[in-house]
Amino acid sequence: MSKQKSLKLNFVMNAILTMSSFIFPLITFPYVSRILLPTGTGKVSFATSLISYFSMFAQLGIPTYGIRACAKVRDNREELTRTAHELLAINIVMDIISYAILILALSFVHRLQEERTLYIIVSFTIVLTSMGMEWLYKALEQYTYITIRSIIFKLVALIAMFLLIHDDDDYVIYGGISILASSASHILNFINAHKYIDMRPIGHYNFKRHFKLIGVFFAMSCATTIYTHLDTLMLGFMKTDEDVGYYNAAVKIKTILVSVVTSLGTVLLPRASYYVEHGMIEKFKHITRKALNFVFVAASPLMLYFILYARQGIFFLSGNAYAGSIVPMKIIMPTLLFIGITNILGIQILVPLGREKTVLYSEIAGAITDLLLNAILIPRFASTGAAIGTLTAEFVVLVVQYAALQKELMDSFCSIAYWKIIIGLLLGCICSYWCVQLELGNLITLVVTALLFFGGYGFTLLITRESFTLEIFRQIVEEIGKYIRDKN
Repeated sequence: MSKQKSLKLNFVMNAILTMSSFIFPLITFPYVSRILLPTGTGKVSFATSLISYFSMFAQLGIPTYGIRACAKVRDNREELTRTAHELLAINIVMDIISYAILILALSFVHRLQEERTLYIIVSFTIVLTSMGMEWLYKALEQYTYITIRSIIFKLVALIAMFLLIHDDDDYVIYGGISILASSASHILNFINAHKYIDMRPIGHYNFKRHFKLIGVFFAMSCATTIYTHLDTLMLGFMKTDEDVGYYNAAVKIKTILVSVVTSLGTVLLPRASYYVEHGMIEKFKHITRKALNFVFVAASPLMLYFILYARQGIFFLSGNAYAGSIVPMKIIMPTLLFIGITNILGIQILVPLGREKTVLYSEIAGAITDLLLNAILIPRFASTGAAIGTLTAEFVVLVVQYAALQKELMDSFCSIAYWKIIIGLLLGCICSYWCVQLELGNLITLVVTALLFFGGYGFTLLITRESFTLEIFRQIVEEIGKYIRDKN
C-alpha cells in the first residue's frame, strides 16, 4: 500500500468532522429559532426533508459503495480514475433524473409552489454532493483535508448566519446558508480531484459492474433511512408535537455520542477493504479486534454515564421544559453500544467481505421491528414507546449481523477484557454518584461527575492494564515526551 495514513490521525480527524456537523446546528439553532420563529424554521426543515429524498435517490448507494470500490484500486491511478469516472457519471445521470422529478413536483403539486425558490436553493445539495466525490477522498483516507475544509466552510456559514439573518422573512437565506455549511465545500473536492485521478476521459469504461452492488447499497440506505426516521414520523402522526420535542431532545444527545463511538469504524472501512482485496487477512482481523475493543471501552462508560445523569444532561442542553425527555433518553442510551458494534460488523467486516446483503437484511429486520413496536407502544407510551422501539430495533440489527459472523468473531469478542470494563464502570459510579445529592446545578454537576466518573473508569483500566487504554496512554506519554524534548 502506498503511503498509508495513520489510523489514529484518521480517527481523530473523522471524530472532529462528525462532531462539527452537530456542534454547528447546536450553536446556530437557538439564535435562528428565535428570529425565524416556528413558521420560518418549519419551512426550511420541510424543504430539507423533502430534498433529502431526491438526494438519496440521486446518490443511490454510491457514498458507501464508492469508498470500497475506490479503496480496492487506490494504488493504480488509471483504474482508480476509471472507477471514479464511472461512479461520477452514474451520479450525474441520477442527478438529472432527480431534478426532472423535482421540477415536475414544483410545477404540479400546489403545496410546493408557494416556496419554490427555497426548494430550488436547498436542492443545490443534490448536485454539490455528487460533484464532491466524498467517497473518493475517504477511500484515499484524506481525512485531514476533509475535516479542515469542512470546518472552514462551517465557520464561514456560522458568521454569515449571524450577519444576514435578522428578520422572520430571512428563512430563504437560512436555507442557503445551511447548504453553504454542509455542501459548498464539495466544490473544492472537485477542483482538487486532479491530484488523485485524471480528469480527462480514459476509455474502456464498464458501468454495468457497479449496478448490482450499488442497488444493494441503495436498498441499505433506504432501509436505514426508514428505521432511523420512522420513530419521529410515527410519533408526529400518532401523538403531539410536544411528544416529538421530548423524543428529539433525547435523540439529539444520543446522535452526538454515536458519532464519537462510530468514528473509528468509518475510517477503517477503506483500510479493511484494501486488506481483504490483497489477501492480508491477519491485518484485517487485527484492526477488527482493535475496533471492537474501542467500541466496548468507549461506548460502555458513555452509555452508563448518560443513563445516570440523563436529567442533568437534558435540562442543561434543552431546558427544564423537557422533563419528558428524561425517561426516553435513559431507554435509548444502550443503543450507543449496539450501534457501535453493528457499525464495525456491518461497515468494517461484512461490506469489505462482499456480504452487503446481510447488512441489508439486518436493517430490514430492524425497520420491521421498529414499525411494529411503534404501532403498539406509541399510542400508549408516546416518546417512551418510540425509544423502546428504537432500542429493540437496534438490538435486532445486532443479533442478525452477529449471527452471520459468529464463527469469524469468536476470537475478537473473546479478546475483550469485559471484567476490567465492568469494574471500571462500578468504580466510576461509586466515585461520582454522591454528587447528585449536593444539588450543585446542572452544569456543575455534569462537570464534576464527568471528571470523577470517567477519571475513576480510566484509572481502573490503566491499573488493570487494559490493552487498548494502555496503548493510548503510552502514546500520549510518548507524544508529551517528544514535545518536551523538542522544546529543550
